[in-house]
Amino acid sequence: MGGAADLSSSNKTYLKDDGDFTDENPSGRNIFFGVREFGMGAAVNGINLHGGSRAFGSTFFVFSDYMKAAIRLAAIQHLPSIFIYSHDSLAVGEDGPTHEPIEQLVGLRAIPNVNVIRPADANETEAAWKVIGETTDKPNILVTSRQKLPVLKETLGAPVAKGGYILSDSTAATPDGILIASGSEVHLALEAQNKLSELNFDVRVVSMPCIELFNRQSQEYKDSVLPPDVEHRVAIEMGTSFVWSQFTGLKGAIIGVDRFGASGKGPKVVDSYGFNTENVVNTFKKLWDKF
Repeated sequence: MGGAADLSSSNKTYLKDDGDFTDENPSGRNIFFGVREFGMGAAVNGINLHGGSRAFGSTFFVFSDYMKAAIRLAAIQHLPSIFIYSHDSLAVGEDGPTHEPIEQLVGLRAIPNVNVIRPADANETEAAWKVIGETTDKPNILVTSRQKLPVLKETLGAPVAKGGYILSDSTAATPDGILIASGSEVHLALEAQNKLSELNFDVRVVSMPCIELFNRQSQEYKDSVLPPDVEHRVAIEMGTSFVWSQFTGLKGAIIGVDRFGASGKGPKVVDSYGFNTENVVNTFKKLWDKF
């Protein structure tokens, strides 16, 4: 059961045909929290702490700032609270820099005992819900886009529980490099892989929906996805960049966002910040020129 801070139509979190939770209908599964994000987070924690139910709350991703204390308390108490955030990037567009999340991903990833999951499409989202359903000792944060995304054939049966995985491999045993992406940028990495292939670069694409889950895997698994001897790496994510240095190393590059957003049409803003095939390809090519 759960709901939104007055944004269920935008978050797509209304449970159809399940009724509204009221004093006259306590069996309803849709809770109307009102525009009070922290109060919503605290109520979700309380329901989960009581037991017998799994509760979620949802709002726009930038408003997760209002909920930080509730998320932190859920992590401290090992509560399986579910926090759902949509409108996760520069693609928010016309709402401008006040509503375009930049530092929120890295801020939430910094909280101990939390899974921050940013799926690439419907397939990874379905797999993320399996992770959420099986989690009993920590909160899960599901972060989704505003814009429509293609459903990728490569993500069917995606092992999101591993945190990161090989989405599209190189044809060679040792790739020329690795493109790492999360969320709405995963399809961009696949497009760049195809373009780089035309330029005789044979690269691997890794989808990284959850850094926390990936870092909990065995070293053997992590090395199989990101081989230590493959140093030409580019990470792609519309958020604060420095969190990705743990995967790109000194010889890699990060296409991220280290300044506030801008007001304009979503696709135009995204393109102006370098999230396009041409920039990914050129960024990768420069690594070979530099090293």
